[in-house]
Formats: sequence, C-alpha cells, structure tokens
Amino acid sequence: MTTSCPTVQTGSFLTLHYRLSGPAGDVVNTFASAPATLTLGTGELSPALEAHLMGLAEGSRTRFELAAGEAFGPRSPDMMQWMARKELLDLGGANESYAVGDVVKFPTPDGQGEFAGVIVDFRSDHKGEAVLFDFNHPLAGQPVTFEVQLIGVL
Repeated sequence: MTTSCPTVQTGSFLTLHYRLSGPAGDVVNTFASAPATLTLGTGELSPALEAHLMGLAEGSRTRFELAAGEAFGPRSPDMMQWMARKELLDLGGANESYAVGDVVKFPTPDGQGEFAGVIVDFRSDHKGEAVLFDFNHPLAGQPVTFEVQLIGVL
C-alpha cells in the first residue's frame, strides 16, 4: 500500500517557510525563524503566489520567478497620499521623529487590523506641514522571487 503526501488545494492549512524578494533583496524571509502558518484562499498571500502553491506536495521546496507586477500588481499612483503631519503626530505621539524610508503602521478603519505606508517625502508650505506616504506593496510593479518549503499541508 502506498501513501502519498498531501498536496496543496484551495482551503489547505499550510505550515511553511517562505521568502519573497525583489531586485533590492528580501522583503519577507521566514527561513531563519519560526515557520509561517496560513490558510490558502483567505487573502494572507496574493492570489498569484497562491496559484504557484497549488498542487505542491508536503515536504517540497521550490522557487518561482514572477514577472514584474505579477505577484502584487502594478504600482498605483493612487496609493501615494499626502497626510497632514499633525495627523501623523497624533497617531504616533508628539515626540516621535520620522524620516524618508520609515515604515509607519496605521490601524484599519474597523480597528481590527493594520496596514503600512512608507514615508516618501515631507512638505512644508502655505497649506501646512505634510508627509507623503506610499501605500503600495513594497514589491508592487517589481519582479519577485518566491521560494517556499512546505512543512505541512492539512
């Protein structure tokens, strides 16, 4: 009697190590820490990344190269937004200092989660002080390398 390893399907619960990297290097890498757990189809990974996991057998380790924009879509100018510096200070505390390149986390409107933006620029003019945020995924519009080691598939 042969037993086959479980394979990834929609709704599978996965324990895995994975690395997402772009031209500038790693954005996420769990190989040096605890593995990640997630359920396929719940939005924890982009649909393009999930598609590459479908059918993989438990125990497999593989790497995928995704074309620019395939993993997280194109960069969107609509995701670049100015915020009054006062709002930022109210959020993080008046003693907080910020610099270009800093990642700032914001609560979702329902207060149940968070999202992040990267500071791109500062402005001080007749409208007041403001901060330009980029809310695009860091790998949006970039080619992505997706490396995965499937530890468990349920």
